[in-house]
Amino acid sequence: MSVSVSVSVSVSVSVAVQQANFSVADEYAALSQNPQCGAVVTFSGLVRELADTQLQAMTLEHYPSMTERALHDIGQQALSRWQLGAVRIIHRVGRLTPNEQIVFVGIASAHRDAAFAAAQFIMDYLKNQAPLWKKEHTAAGDYWVEAKTTDQAAIKRWL
Repeated sequence: MSVSVSVSVSVSVSVAVQQANFSVADEYAALSQNPQCGAVVTFSGLVRELADTQLQAMTLEHYPSMTERALHDIGQQALSRWQLGAVRIIHRVGRLTPNEQIVFVGIASAHRDAAFAAAQFIMDYLKNQAPLWKKEHTAAGDYWVEAKTTDQAAIKRWL
């Protein structure tokens, strides 16, 4: 006699927009809890100095609740495209200096292909659709960062 058991697992998107730093190790540990997931892919973006500027700091502004909702929606879109076990998105706001962590995307999935693709998808959409505004503070002055054509081109591969 065989018994068939069907288990329905609800996968949610976890989002945080915060000033505080985050621990990649802690986030990885949380993503690694699902025994049905054989892959965890993480991406952590850092504030970087560009060759043509002397970046002293970057200030990120957002509209609370609107930004969280947009990040959640992007995560939900990833869930609708790939079979994922967990999605975690963290974006920092406030004043950040070079080499500080700015963004984290973590994906757990049964297979690596889905995890890698979902992480890239989320970053591409986040760069284009998240209501976040960046002001760079340089030795030459302060200015708002414009959307990059390379970011806009990257999103086209998902359409």
